Amino acid sequence: MLYPKKIEKLTEDFFKDPPSEYRGAPFWSWNSKLNPNELNEQIDVFKLMGMGGFHIHPRTGLAVNYLSDEFMNLVNFCNEKAKKEKMLCWLYDEDRWPSGFAGGYVTKDNRYRQRFLVFTPFEYNDLEEAVTHSGRIEGKKRKLLGKYEISLKNGYLVHYKRLKDNGKVRNGSDIWWAYLEIATDDPWFNNQSYVNTLDKHAILRFLDITHEKYYKELRKDFGKSIPAIFTDEPQFAKKSYLPFSDEKKEVVLPFTDDLEESYYNIYNESLIDRLPELIWELPNDQVSVVRYRYHDHLTERFVSAFADTIGNWCEKHEIMLTGHLMEEPTLESQTAAVGEAMRSYRSFQLPGIDMLCDWREFSTAKQAQSAAHQYGREGVLSEIYGVTNWDFDFRGYKLAGDWQAALGVTVRVHHLTWYSMEGEAKRDYPPSIGYQIPWYKEYSLIENHFSRLNTVLTRGEPIVRVGVIHPIESYWLHWGPKDKTATKREEMETNFKNIIEWLLFGLIDFDFISESLLPSLSELQEKDTFQVGKMNYEVIIVPGCETLRKTTLERLDMFQKSGGKIIFLSEPPKFVDAVESDRVKELAKKSLIIPFSKSALLRELNQYKDIEIFKEDGTPSDKLFYQLRSEEDKRWLFISHVYKMKNPDIAQKEKISIIIKGIWEPVIYDTVNAEIKQCEAEIKNGTTVIKHEFYPHDSLLLELKPSQPRKKEQKKNTLSPMKEIQIEDPVFYSLSEPNVVVLDMAEYSFDNGEWQSKEEILRIDNKFRELLGYPFRKKKVAQPWTNKEEEPYNHLLKLKYTIESEIEVNDPLLALENPENTKIIVNGKKVESKVSGWFVDKCIKKVHIPNLPKGFTEIILEIPFNSKTNIEWNYLLGDFGVEVRGKHVKIVEPKKELSFGDWVNQGLPFYAGNITYHCTIEYEKESAAELEIPQFRTALLSVSVDGYEKGKIAFAPYTLELGKLSKGRHTIDITAYGNRINAFGTIHNCDETYSWFGPDAWRTTGNQWSYEYRLKPMGILISPKIRIKTTEG
Repeated sequence: MLYPKKIEKLTEDFFKDPPSEYRGAPFWSWNSKLNPNELNEQIDVFKLMGMGGFHIHPRTGLAVNYLSDEFMNLVNFCNEKAKKEKMLCWLYDEDRWPSGFAGGYVTKDNRYRQRFLVFTPFEYNDLEEAVTHSGRIEGKKRKLLGKYEISLKNGYLVHYKRLKDNGKVRNGSDIWWAYLEIATDDPWFNNQSYVNTLDKHAILRFLDITHEKYYKELRKDFGKSIPAIFTDEPQFAKKSYLPFSDEKKEVVLPFTDDLEESYYNIYNESLIDRLPELIWELPNDQVSVVRYRYHDHLTERFVSAFADTIGNWCEKHEIMLTGHLMEEPTLESQTAAVGEAMRSYRSFQLPGIDMLCDWREFSTAKQAQSAAHQYGREGVLSEIYGVTNWDFDFRGYKLAGDWQAALGVTVRVHHLTWYSMEGEAKRDYPPSIGYQIPWYKEYSLIENHFSRLNTVLTRGEPIVRVGVIHPIESYWLHWGPKDKTATKREEMETNFKNIIEWLLFGLIDFDFISESLLPSLSELQEKDTFQVGKMNYEVIIVPGCETLRKTTLERLDMFQKSGGKIIFLSEPPKFVDAVESDRVKELAKKSLIIPFSKSALLRELNQYKDIEIFKEDGTPSDKLFYQLRSEEDKRWLFISHVYKMKNPDIAQKEKISIIIKGIWEPVIYDTVNAEIKQCEAEIKNGTTVIKHEFYPHDSLLLELKPSQPRKKEQKKNTLSPMKEIQIEDPVFYSLSEPNVVVLDMAEYSFDNGEWQSKEEILRIDNKFRELLGYPFRKKKVAQPWTNKEEEPYNHLLKLKYTIESEIEVNDPLLALENPENTKIIVNGKKVESKVSGWFVDKCIKKVHIPNLPKGFTEIILEIPFNSKTNIEWNYLLGDFGVEVRGKHVKIVEPKKELSFGDWVNQGLPFYAGNITYHCTIEYEKESAAELEIPQFRTALLSVSVDGYEKGKIAFAPYTLELGKLSKGRHTIDITAYGNRINAFGTIHNCDETYSWFGPDAWRTTGNQWSYEYRLKPMGILISPKIRIKTTEG
């Protein structure tokens, strides 16, 4: 049990300071050589940040042999440290991802390699190599499954036949071939391949190599300090389709050696004989039952081989299977990668999702939450915050977590924390949520909020009255050429998205019902609720499905006969198990059929609402989510915002009315400030009405006790604004680390050749890798642990930086990786590479260099070069200012004072740390004060007055009570917590819409690239205001 305390009474002390299981556990990227002392220190950092643990996640750069004794000793070390700190050590089941190949150990054996079918208009000679959709395939790894005569009319399949060896072909027909192919070596899989996830034997081999190894070493802590093992993006070979029905192009479909046999055993027909129906549409709107059966059977093979096999092992060994599947959000993405997402969740003890780029994939979360409800799981896990870049702020961290919490997420897995930033690691989907980011000591503000929230949202049972039949199986019917199916598929995707958003924003919570899971979760019985596992729904929605399963129809029919309400949106399905039938139409006649429209749906479901929320003008709220839970005789209600404000600086207050069915005494549980306080309410017509003021980053957690609300108390004397003082600038300031010049542009010379004109460093690296035939570092490369052979340095790369300075710079530092292997020459003189600390990450080491004179300084770095060499930006550190004009950089006199506004334009364009503004104000008489700072571009702000810490400003309305201040002069220090965006970010990427911040984001080309620096605004952008208050009675 992950949350053993959930059955105990929630005390105030427990709420204020929850233990580790309620806290986040980030992906901890093991991406370098590993040192126990460093591991120990980073776990201390996690604890300081308020984390409850960590996921040990091997990623690109791992230099310790995966699953070796050395590796397992380090895992054991971290588990023991976690136990000592009362934290949790979460496991991860793979070297990188997707899960299943065990770092290549499994797929060294060809029997366990991924298989797929290539349906092609080209015949391949089995004795030759040929280039196919999947890359270069060795002939011996290809097997001919069938040869087909194909006749199309207007792009529709009017005739086909599987041919024997010498079968004659009709005039006007084409010949297509079907081959079973085996995946070949791929550097990403350590020069092996991905695993056959349709083969239980392959997954048993994966378990034997991976899970059994962990169990052997750590069994005593399974289910204790080690709660779960994370599986990442399991999938089958991605399905494709013809763009145009008459196009001569290959189609790839997942397949395996015995799929024909297992299909035949169920349906008593040959799948291979009828493969063309998987490729083309039938004429006259006919539906292919073979296509439907293929997608269903394939999904079952995948789920039973992968999730069931691993989930059963985990249950037996008292550890939870968690993680997430590949491509969960849309009907198309699920169909292509996993068939159906929800089916796999049957074997996840802790279902999980991923939510990257700060996206809003409500379907992904709802599917996992629905399965968790129905199987009685304790919560849902989310891999969250990935690919949000360095400048994601605390507003983003809270909001992204809040809406997911409303949709059931209780375990947040931060993507990610790097063990090291060495080499390509620093472009591994930042930010690094760890010691490398300058606000890490403040992050407990976020973790404490979510841990307190989780103490409540893991208690009791969910209250959900509406069930929705998931439409994925109807989508399978249209997996054909895009020119023939696109319109229908787009309509289905739109309907899928709409019903989710209409219900969620209409404040009608619901669960999806997977038809494939329904028979095992529901008995045929006459009952006025529709039972699915642990849940009982009062109304069922069939959202424009075209086919239903016979087993679903039987249960719907029984439910209707027992008085249950069924709503068909649009036309009822014409098919049962993809076979034409009037049975659903007969049921629909006794049910309710309404248009597929928001107003019609919400009107019919109004009676099933537990809460309503209205804006001040009486308009129903359309931007909040909620979760309602029952615990014994009381309830818990959580309400959250969902979307970011278009303008984050305008903190508009919204007055809302929350109307809750029943008579309750509400109590506010303030998760940010750790306070429990009474909430005013009134009773109207058997409902409890709460008037509440909401700011854009707020969420609200209420305990609802079954009694009359307390009467409104007579308001005491309040403080109201009397006078507003704007803090004058410029002000003195202090930096948390030296100022910086990014050395990203250099002249270069290779193997003592002529100097070439200035170019960006990563482009120089690519140039010589291409010249020498080395793999590009941004490409998928095998892990260092797979190739530890010493490689000679047969080449020499020289980089020449020319630094322009208006001042003499004393005691400058050069920050670079591998200084011990780099010859440093400053103005013609060799500099000793003596390390003096580090910058941002311990792999970026600081070296003292001679003072820089006025004028120009030449720094040359001579770097021995081979395929394993990391050529990276370097950094000049010191006490100076920096001026950037387009692509030109110059050192200038540092400013003694800062004005409010973008610090990029005040001598700090590349500065990557924190800045404290030292402000002063004069008070005319003793009075209370409030500070407001509405516009800032940093993660958060902290404030102290006369040396005493007063609090933080991170969320709207961007105010902080300072308490009473005496007459006279006061010092107000405001620390703006920066980030690494302008020193390590995509400073040459000029595509403002770019959102996938992986390695390619630093290497854009064409109109997405700019030599001129594209820097982000930083700092406190407008003057803070002090409001002096007085008492009024």
